[in-house]
Amino acid sequence: ARFARPSRARAMELFRSERMSLARVIVPEEAARDTIERVGELGVMQFQDLNSDTPAFKRAYSTQIRRADELLRRLRYFRDEARRATIAVARSRRRNATGRGSGATTTTTDELDHVTEELERDLAQALKNYERLMRTHSELMELQLVLEKAGGIFEESRADGGGRGGGDVDFRGTRSYDDVEGGGESLLPVASGGVGAATERRGEMGSRSGSYLEMAELDAAGSSGRGGDGASASSNSAAGASAVRLGFITGVILTNKVISFERILFRATRGNMFLKQSQILGTVVDPTTGEKCEKTVCVVFFAGERAREKIIKICEAFNVNRYPFPEDYTRQRQMYAECTARLVELQSTLDASTQHRDDVLRKVGDSLEDWIQIVLREKAIYHTMSMCSVDVTRKVLVAQAWIPDYALSSVQTALTDANHSSLASVGTIFQQIETKESPPTHFQTNKVTSVFQGIVDAYGVASYREVNPTVFTIVTFPFLFAVMFGDFGHGFLMLFAALYLVMNEKKLAASGLNEIIQMAFDGRYAILLMSIFSIYTGLLYNECFSVPMNWFGASKYVCDPNDPTASTTCDSAYKTGLVNNGDGAYAFGVDPIWHGSRSELPFLNSLKMKMSILMGVTQMMLGIFMSFLNQVYTNDKLSMYCEFFPQVIFLGALFGYLSLLILIKWCTPGSTADLYHVMIYMFLSPGNVDCAGEGEYGGPGCPENVLFPGQAGFQNFLLFLAFVAVPVMLFPKPYILKKRHEASRGGVRRGGVRYARLDAEDDDDEAFLQASDAENSSPSAEEEEEFDFGEIMVHQGIHTIEFVLGAVSNTASYLRLWALSLAHAQLSAVFWDRVFMGAVASGNVVAIVMGFAVWAFATIGVLMLMESLSAFLHALRLHWVEFNNKFFKGAGYAFVPFTFVGLSDKSDDA
Repeated sequence: ARFARPSRARAMELFRSERMSLARVIVPEEAARDTIERVGELGVMQFQDLNSDTPAFKRAYSTQIRRADELLRRLRYFRDEARRATIAVARSRRRNATGRGSGATTTTTDELDHVTEELERDLAQALKNYERLMRTHSELMELQLVLEKAGGIFEESRADGGGRGGGDVDFRGTRSYDDVEGGGESLLPVASGGVGAATERRGEMGSRSGSYLEMAELDAAGSSGRGGDGASASSNSAAGASAVRLGFITGVILTNKVISFERILFRATRGNMFLKQSQILGTVVDPTTGEKCEKTVCVVFFAGERAREKIIKICEAFNVNRYPFPEDYTRQRQMYAECTARLVELQSTLDASTQHRDDVLRKVGDSLEDWIQIVLREKAIYHTMSMCSVDVTRKVLVAQAWIPDYALSSVQTALTDANHSSLASVGTIFQQIETKESPPTHFQTNKVTSVFQGIVDAYGVASYREVNPTVFTIVTFPFLFAVMFGDFGHGFLMLFAALYLVMNEKKLAASGLNEIIQMAFDGRYAILLMSIFSIYTGLLYNECFSVPMNWFGASKYVCDPNDPTASTTCDSAYKTGLVNNGDGAYAFGVDPIWHGSRSELPFLNSLKMKMSILMGVTQMMLGIFMSFLNQVYTNDKLSMYCEFFPQVIFLGALFGYLSLLILIKWCTPGSTADLYHVMIYMFLSPGNVDCAGEGEYGGPGCPENVLFPGQAGFQNFLLFLAFVAVPVMLFPKPYILKKRHEASRGGVRRGGVRYARLDAEDDDDEAFLQASDAENSSPSAEEEEEFDFGEIMVHQGIHTIEFVLGAVSNTASYLRLWALSLAHAQLSAVFWDRVFMGAVASGNVVAIVMGFAVWAFATIGVLMLMESLSAFLHALRLHWVEFNNKFFKGAGYAFVPFTFVGLSDKSDDA
């Protein structure tokens, strides 16, 4: 049975977490797997681990889990080889809401185990043959290059007529072997010296590691000797010349090692060697590593057996692939022809081997992702079953799980269906049990609300049934962001980006996104709301890219009619200011006449600063009232009287009164009251509002600060309430808790276990249930914490001090709304006036185009990216610190149900 949510939406489902119930399920052993699979498809049960003290390898279903791990290893092996061979892997057809297959054939793990074992054996053999053939191919390619390059070296030596070589000449062949693929078994028997090394046996195809080559007068010292590999001296040497026969070794070395190789050879042989080299054009495949690299063919001439042994060891150290090279030109051509023929044969064999490998991988690739999903489901099922308690005598599995109350009926239906489908001999028992354990927190969210729920969960998971800040964060977060980012033009740019992400969400979700784009995509609906609120605040500020807008009519301020220059320059505008035309305030937002005037900054600073205080006090007061809702829900009257009411009185008496003064000043025409002065004198000189005795002739020094009659007495009363609220928050609650604890100690404990009487007719299952209930009905005495009055007093003192100091610091923290808004507006004005309009004023078309480009890049890079990120982080801080700490404990843990949705192989790096 598939769980379906109720058709009628529940009101305020985000306001508190879902109600949870702890249930015990007793399942017959033969129906255990089907039952766990059914509840996994529902995805509404969070199982408790009843075997937390048992190691994983000792649990009941560890064998099945290891078997699933082995199957996953094989499937990962298939997937890695398919990627290496660039074989497309079909998407899984089982990834739907419940995890069931949609059109895919049902495959059991037993069948899958047999099939994958055979496929792995077949694929491993195919890959082994392919690698051996590739190794042989690479060695043949290197041998062919040695024959070609070394032949050129010997031909030049013969052309010199036995004379001295003119130094280390880099002989290059006429053929280029670019991107040669190779690797496989050696063409010749491999000696201990390395891959492709020549053997010491005599025979056909140049089996010697070297032969003697007649060369005259190698050294100025005239040193001579015989080769070190046992060859006899030539009998037909020219008369009068000290002819010498030298041994030689040919091979291939990495180009970047040639210089070091030559230096070591020179030191090891004391200079008794001669190295010739010829770099290979392009890259070749190394037979050992299978990687493409640049290599050089080298021929080392030496004299003496000891020199030969040293050179071979050095070749081994430098990973030189040594190959046989016949001195005779006919044999060289014969070996070259044989290499070419072998390469042609190997290429056809490689093509057949590659086709066979690809056929196996294509056969696997059609069902690979489906198989992975099947194995992951099986592993998840048995992993969950290993968390259950196994009663061997009764042959049942006992599971405990948290279930949302709205899903209880669906779970019972699924348990019944699973029991019937498995043809179990006894039924499944489902029982709700009482516990003092705190349930997990579960909120039902959609793709819009999940973004803001994630913002809250990043601060802390709400305690069970605690008021959820997400309900208010959905509105307050984008609004506070927009207060700092408010601009009509910037809001529209952000809106276009958000609409693109929202309208293409299915396409973007299916494609792979990098980390930064993925974060923006996940928060697309938050960005959408932020952009809408930014457009709204931009209209309030009457700014579009810092340019004032007069969409709501002409300005309500005109030049003073008494000014003789009213019709020309209006000098009074810079002295006494403009005057209202008597037609009231501007229709919507800030009057555009303020933009660009000398009084713009003082006016907007005052406006936005007071607006920030009003918003901050309102949101903090909202947070305190949220704590009241938590206290009412838990019936915590002590916290209500000793925390909520004193906090409201303290915050309202100080900063609530400041907010009231701001509103009165705004509503009083021509008021010039200094609110800073009023608040400071409220503490320093209580009752003295108009600075009595500080004016001329002992009169009031600031009569403009009196905003309403009886202000002095009202301020004294608020100050008295604020001072009284502090000890009320500090002392009564610890003292009352102490008295309650002392009163509760008069009772007698009977232990933490509840015993239940069994009637004679009760069966074994009921006895088992009642015994289990007794074990979990109540905590033991050791689990109860001792009451420590000193600790409670310290905790309450910290809480009180934090609130009193936080009331001041948090209110000041909301001034960031003013600061960020001012910085955004001024930075936008600088880019517009100094960059773009400055270029327009020049009249040069090139300057205008360049100025627009600079302005556009600055707007996108600085304002749209950096400034938006800054405003986002500041809005995040205001919610986490200033708002949440008034009521949000965040001490819960998330509800993580057992579900097949979202199962993925964590080792998949795609």
